[in-house]
This record gives sequence, structure tokens and C-alpha cells, in this order.
Amino acid sequence: MIPVFDGHNDFLQRLVVEGADTAKIWGEGDGTGHIDLRRLQAGGMFGGFFALWAPTPDPADGIDWKARQQNPPYAVPLDGLIDTGAATEHMMRLAGRLDALERAGSLSICRSVAEITDAKDGGRIAAILHMEGAEGIADPETLHAWHRMGLRSLGPVWSRQNAYGHGVPFAFPGDPDSGPGLSEAGKRLVAECDSLRVLVDLAHLNAKGVEDVARISNAPLVSTHSGAHAVAQSSRNLTDAQLDMIAATSGLVGLNFAAGFVRPDGRRLPFDGFDPYLRHLDHLLEKLGEDGVALGSDFDGALMPTHLPDAAALPAFLAAMTEHGYGAELVEKIAWKNWMSVLKRTWER
Repeated sequence: MIPVFDGHNDFLQRLVVEGADTAKIWGEGDGTGHIDLRRLQAGGMFGGFFALWAPTPDPADGIDWKARQQNPPYAVPLDGLIDTGAATEHMMRLAGRLDALERAGSLSICRSVAEITDAKDGGRIAAILHMEGAEGIADPETLHAWHRMGLRSLGPVWSRQNAYGHGVPFAFPGDPDSGPGLSEAGKRLVAECDSLRVLVDLAHLNAKGVEDVARISNAPLVSTHSGAHAVAQSSRNLTDAQLDMIAATSGLVGLNFAAGFVRPDGRRLPFDGFDPYLRHLDHLLEKLGEDGVALGSDFDGALMPTHLPDAAALPAFLAAMTEHGYGAELVEKIAWKNWMSVLKRTWER
């Protein structure tokens, strides 16, 4: 079985929202969601980015926006600033769940590629502590405290405005060039992440924000879970100009599995087979090269297609890559090796 390392999941949010028994859901599963220990092992996934995220209030217009996304065009309105204290408290609860899994012995929170390798070799899940939207960081001292707790990846924004910048909203057809770039606080945050060797994630960041990160950071540019705008015109996908910027730094994009972002018609509905994924991969490989493409599932945070209902089905997706004409070496790069390379170049500069 080909190993898999994944650029994004929202498993911790699922645990907290459901008020679930952490040990039971992780160890045994409950028939819901996309991830638990058994399904990760069945799919060959030995680790990935575990996200901390603070919920945003539902739009006050009364529209069922998930249903609305089934028939584009759409543009989901999102509120702006949320309370930093409440966001920090919520993210601490998520981090506590991850810490509980580490204390139970089946997972390791990893701060280096060597620690990821040790976890993999020891049969433990290798987890990167990732913050999706920096509302959990009130000031530089808070960033350092999170870093001491194990934070090694941070997206300055989710798809809403915060004190650091502007997220790209959910829209189809849509363009990531929406709104201004990073605030002065956001620029300082990126510079401080660079000094700490914390990966700065471009996913959810608008176009001008991406340009700001490119000017400030000396690290490879990385988007943990995105797609190609040339294939599907979702505002969440990366334009060719953005892919060129990432390629110039020998950076990386993890392919988002979310059905509504990869379908060329933008409909938030499942699809059969893997053709939309392969179309995105073909384009990403053309723009980024064989060393710049990986996987960023968004498991437990997005709608999955029919033939990839959860992590256990990953071997079928890898087999589809082979049938599509990708050689064994390329499939392994996409599945896990490219993540190891970019993390080493980011964390060990």
C-alpha cells in the first residue's frame, strides 16, 4: 500500500461539535465523518495537518447556503471579525483533543520531519498542529506560546476578514482577487512565522494577501488544500498567476478533495469516479512540476465524492492516478514524498 500524508483535515472540529468521546470516535469510529484511526490505517494515511478553526456565525439572511451551492452561481456572505478570545478558547479545546490522542499513544504531534518519520515507523499517526485563520493569536507573544505547544503551520485567514487580512469568500464563478492584502499586523505575523519556521498557508487567502506573503516570506510558498482555477472557477482555487508564484519558490499545492471546488460546474454535489481530481492534478503538475503537487483532502470539513467517501478509500484514488498514466515514482511523490520535502525545506532553513 502506498503511504499517504495529507495537507488538511477538520477532524478535531468534528469531535468538539459532536461532543464526542475522543478515544471512542478515534479508535473505533461511529459511522460518520471521514477520519478515524481504523480508516486512516485502512487507507494508508500515516499523518497530516490537523486544523484548529473557530466557527463563523451562519449568514443572517435565512438562506440555506449549502443547498444554494448545488446550483451556481452563488456568493456566500460571511461576517467579518469574530471575537479573538472566543476563537482562542475554542481552538484550545481542539488542541486539547489532539493532545489527548497523543497521550493515548496512537498519535504524535510532530515538530520536524524526523519526528514524522519516527511516528510513521512506530505505527503512530503523525499530526501537524495547524491553525486555519489566526483569530487564535492575539499578539506575537501568543504566536510564540502556540509555537511552544507545537504549532508548525498557520493560515493567516479563513474565508472571512480578520485582524490580519481578508479571506477569499466562497463563490462560483469567482476570482480570488477580492479585497485588500494583509494588514500591517498580518505582515508582521507572516514575518514572525518566518523567523519561527512556521509554514504560512495560502489556502483561503485572497490574491493580494498571497502577493504580500510572497514578498515577505523566504520559505517555499504552500497552499495546503486548494485546486486549479483554470479547471474550476471557484474563488477558493488558485489562478495560473498564483501557481507561477508558488512554482518560483519551489513551493507546493495540496489538492483539495471538496466536490464543489473541483467540479468544473462548481456544483456542491458528489460525483462518480476521479476525473475532476485528475484534471486538477494534470494542470497543477503542468504549472508546478512533479515536486510541487500533493494532497490536501479537507476530510471532515467538506463534501466528498461517491468513490472517495472517507480515508479508507484512498488506495482507489491512487490506483486511478496510475491508470491515468502517472508512474509509480510520481504517485508516491504526490501521495507523501513531496510533503516531506517541502516541510523539511520550510522547517529546517
